[in-house]
Order: sequence, then C-alpha cells, then structure tokens
Amino acid sequence: MPQEPDIVTGPHRCAVLADRVFDGRGWHEGAAVLIEAERICGLSRWGEVPENWPQERLPQGAILAPGFIDLQVNGGGGVLLNDAPTAESMWAIARAHRRFGTTACLPTLITDRRERTRAAIAAARGAVGKGGVLGLHLEGPFISLARPGVHRPDRIASARLEDLEWLADLGGVGTSMLTLAPECVPAGFIRMLAQQGVRISVGHSEASAADMVRAIDEGLTGVTHLFNAMPPLAGRAPGIVGTALAEPRLTAGLIVDGIHVDPISVRAAFAAKGADGIALVTDAMPSVGASVDRFDLMGRTIRLQNGRLTAEDGTLAGAHLDMASAVRNAVNLARIPLEDALRAASFTPARFLGLEHERGVLQPGARADLVALTPELTVIETWLGGTEMREA
Repeated sequence: MPQEPDIVTGPHRCAVLADRVFDGRGWHEGAAVLIEAERICGLSRWGEVPENWPQERLPQGAILAPGFIDLQVNGGGGVLLNDAPTAESMWAIARAHRRFGTTACLPTLITDRRERTRAAIAAARGAVGKGGVLGLHLEGPFISLARPGVHRPDRIASARLEDLEWLADLGGVGTSMLTLAPECVPAGFIRMLAQQGVRISVGHSEASAADMVRAIDEGLTGVTHLFNAMPPLAGRAPGIVGTALAEPRLTAGLIVDGIHVDPISVRAAFAAKGADGIALVTDAMPSVGASVDRFDLMGRTIRLQNGRLTAEDGTLAGAHLDMASAVRNAVNLARIPLEDALRAASFTPARFLGLEHERGVLQPGARADLVALTPELTVIETWLGGTEMREA
C-alpha cells in the first residue's frame, strides 16, 4: 500500500483575517474566513469574529483567496511523473507546488508506453483524495504526429474502440482528464469516455473547426495549453484556436509564463472568453521547487536556461512555472485584472472538473483550501483543508 502524505490536522476552529479577501467571485475588505473541521463556515468582518475562535491576522496588505488548482502539472520538486508513475510521485509533485499556492492538482503523464499509462491510472486510484491530488491527467497518447511537441513520436498512438476498455478505469479515478486529438480517434470515442466522467480536452492536434464541433457535441469540454501545439487562427480556418475562443462550452488552459504565449494573446483570450473560460495551468516540470537545471525526459536531456525549458533541438519541454507566478504574470505582463487572474487559477478549473461548490470558492461548506498573498502576489501561506502547510 502506498504511504499517505504526512499532513498534520490543524485546529478545529480558526479565523484567518486579511485586509482583502477574494471569495472566488468578488472582494471583501477587512474580512475574516471562518474555518471549522476542514471546511469554511462563513466570512465575517474583523469585528464580528466570534470571541471564542482563535484568530490569525495576516500581514498588512495581504490578500486571501481560494487555493490554486492546476489541471496540468508534469512534475515538481525534482520528480517527473513519467519517471515513476506512483502515488508517492503524485503526492510529491503536489507537495512541491503547495508552497506556490497550489492546493489541488491533476498530476500529468505525457505520452508513454501503454503499460506505464495503465500503471499511472492504477496508482492515481490510491493517490486521489490525499495531499491535494484530485485525479490524473493523461496528455496523450492519442495525439497528432503532426503536433507532437516534446512527446515521443514512437509512443503516439491512434485510438481504437478497443482502447475504451482500459481507459474506462480513468473514469473511476477522482476527477480525471484526457488530452487527445479529435481527428485521431474514432467516432463515439469521446462520447463514451465523457459518459464515464472523464474530462476530455483537445491538444497536440490539427483538428479543423468541423472536427471540433463534432467533438464538442460528443462531450469535449477542454482545450489543453491554448495556442501551443495547434495551428494558429486564420480567417478562413478557425481551427482549434478560433473554436476555443468562440465556444462558451470550452474551458481553455493557458500557460502564462511569458514564453509559451505572448501577453497580447493572453489578453485576447481573456477578452474573448472571460475568466470563466480560461484556466491558468503550469505544465510544470521537475525543475519547479528544485535546484536542478537539467533532467531526462524519456531519453532526451531537457535544460533550463533563462526560465525556458528546451530539448536539444530547441523544442519547448513543459514550463518552469508555478501557479503563483502564473497569476503574477497574468496581472503584470498581460494586464489582466487581479480578480480575473485569481478566478482563472481557482474557480474556473474547479468548475471544469465539476467541483465548483467544493473548491475554488470561499463559501460555507467549501473545503478550506486557501492561499495568502502579498500585494506583490508572492505566497505568504497556504492552507489545505484548514491546515496551514509548513514546507521543509
């Protein structure tokens, strides 16, 4: 049996006071979040906190917000999920990102051998519900050979209806996600997986707008790293990008590191879809939260230089990015309003996963997963289920 992550339960009751509280929808000035037994039981003004509740007052100017939710995180803390697809690896990745405000995530396995993919699904079943692991994100193997990115072409596969038999297990693993190319799967493939509760996202694809419409009608609801590993928008060929920007049923993941997507394109995406249609993601690699400047990715050496992760041929290989930095970049580089950036880092991914009443909001009954930020948007503290996380 995998060893569960070491999380010490915090006080039964506490009130966290901040100059500004963002509840996932709007702002509260001079407010307190009341926490009891891992849940939020309400918000109040400072002077209305019950006398018998222990209080923690955050530093002047601090912002309290829902904990961040990362839908695409390949690694962190020196750990890459593809190297060891185990529950312990998933917890280690989640723990490495917690110091950056991430309280829940989908550890992500990129295109790999069938047996390794099935091992990751089995491991995720034991990891879900502990340490902030919500489910598993399989990015591949059913993607386009024309848009592999850093995925190994020899491990990319064309989907067959028989693959639904082993992929069905993904539907029972928390709230999990599969990135695929709609043009590379048979008719009915997306519908069958969506009916089993798997979130289906398009990525590493050359799907046409017509392909996208058919996939959406079957149950596709996400776009993996919008603008990357897909054709650009053209006037007479809207493709994935155009459909993503126009279609309210789609939630688009966006890597805001100043490298993958130009800040003007980030602003255009928010303008088209609003914060309710954009989920900030990291696409993070083992370098995040670790003192490493190179690592191996399935036989390829990946180097970190000037904040950019690349393979030998210059191909981008994930991102050296955490969620707090993604929020900061959205505000400082793309000039996105802070409330929109915070919503795209919390409520929107929660809603994509069907967890919007449980996570991504500070409201009665929601989990007490929170992040405290300085006015400069660096992390002060993170809480998981009402417990303040003190990382070594």
